[in-house]
Amino acid sequence: MKNLVLLVTLVCLTSSIEHKELSWVAIGDSITYLNEHLDETGNRITKGYMTRVVDRLPYVKYTNQGHNGWTSGGIAREIETLGLTKADLYSVFLGTNDWWAGRPLGRLADYQQNTGNTTVYGSFRIIINKLRSLNPQAPIILITPMQRVDFVYLRNFKNNAYGSYKDKNGQYLEAFANAIDSIGRFEKLPVVDLYHMSGLQAKKLVKYKRLKDPKSGVYKNYTYPKFIGLPFNPETDEYPYPVGAIDKTYDGLHPSDKGYELISRQLIKVIKQY
Repeated sequence: MKNLVLLVTLVCLTSSIEHKELSWVAIGDSITYLNEHLDETGNRITKGYMTRVVDRLPYVKYTNQGHNGWTSGGIAREIETLGLTKADLYSVFLGTNDWWAGRPLGRLADYQQNTGNTTVYGSFRIIINKLRSLNPQAPIILITPMQRVDFVYLRNFKNNAYGSYKDKNGQYLEAFANAIDSIGRFEKLPVVDLYHMSGLQAKKLVKYKRLKDPKSGVYKNYTYPKFIGLPFNPETDEYPYPVGAIDKTYDGLHPSDKGYELISRQLIKVIKQY
């Protein structure tokens, strides 16, 4: 009986101990930015990845440093004006805009030798140097870009882009994901590799793309990869991703609730270690 009472007491004491608060600065592009701007998704999402993380880990307090449309080069260029603060944990989720902008990826030597903001490798060195200057002891989680299919912006159909199935400026998005992974291995930093995650494969990003049949002119739902190369006229055509087309993304690029949930689960696994 005494042992039982002791066990119950220990359980109660353990459950009453609160985890020390953990401050987290999340650096990224629109995928991060949208966490605080749900209206810009047409409310197609209800929570971004940061909110989902703190729902599960309430001792984590985050600061959103997501910048819509920015590349790692833009972050590196403005690194001293962003108002970055000392934190217990940092994450860097960039790369997809670098790819689409056609920025030179460079080589790991650019990172190692700190050659400057002319390549993606060099940009990451500037960013990581800054974070280490703020808190040398803080873990830095690197997050690779996701795969993407044809993107069409919900608010402006003329803002569109093809997916990562094709190269841009002679470079594939996968190379950018691999570069970020190589930085993580070189620096012994945790990497959340979304590009190679099975739940975020291109075929799972949208259920279909709704386009006019080039022969009949009648709208049809085309699954990936059948819609690749089919014409879309932003001046006259309907939005190609109605609500029924949403799967892991809501527009071919930005995560849906299901997509953000997968991302947050991976981050939770890493953050729980700290």
